[in-house]
Amino acid sequence: MSAIIFDCDGVLADTERDGHLPAFNQTFQHFGLPVQWSQADYAEKLAIGGGKERMASLLTPELIAAAKLPTDPDEQQQLIAQWHRYKSAVYQEMVQGGKLPARPGIARLVEAAIAADWTLVVASTSAESSVRAVLEYVVGHKQAAKFHIFAGDIVPHKKPAPDIYLLAKERLDLSSEDTLVIEDSRNGLVAAIAAQFRTLVTVSSYTAQEDFHEAVLVVSDLGNLNSRMQILANRSLAKPKDYITLKDIQDCLLTA
Repeated sequence: MSAIIFDCDGVLADTERDGHLPAFNQTFQHFGLPVQWSQADYAEKLAIGGGKERMASLLTPELIAAAKLPTDPDEQQQLIAQWHRYKSAVYQEMVQGGKLPARPGIARLVEAAIAADWTLVVASTSAESSVRAVLEYVVGHKQAAKFHIFAGDIVPHKKPAPDIYLLAKERLDLSSEDTLVIEDSRNGLVAAIAAQFRTLVTVSSYTAQEDFHEAVLVVSDLGNLNSRMQILANRSLAKPKDYITLKDIQDCLLTA
């Protein structure tokens, strides 16, 4: 059976710049941490897979001393978990408030895939509750219910490790020949390729300059009837025009 696996952040919606970054900064302020990430700071943090892991990168000796944080590793992990719960709640409130722009073409492509009885999956390193909130916001509750979601800490290693994709592949009995991944970052692409999935990349605001040479197709976004996409690289047999169709997805699986 044919399948599409979507990443969440940067693929379903432009969540990093407009959601995660302000949610992190609001969390730091709430807990009295002397930290506020700039756009440039956060772009560097995106090389780290997972929100809790990005928070853990704050725990330098200098910040621990300045903020009077615990030095015991177990206490630090409990503190990070507390920060992350607060941050997730702030982020989900932003999603539900309609503050994050859905990326072009997602709802349209999902509707076509459901009509054709394709398997739909989201595989993300974000917390599952946050992923569900974004998915329901972008495609609606009814369509979101048709997705299989693999997210958060259900695997030991986050992207660029392939664990999340390998788990989805095993649990759903997905075939490499019939499954296309849609990613937006180098880390996500590396993870999908390591799991032996062909990958289409829709670049996002933070990833446009990254290396995507292994992808079968790289586009600005999926496009819509009133919003033309831009093709940035194409190694597939697909010949997309103004926007990506389900036929284009099928043709991406027929890599030349």
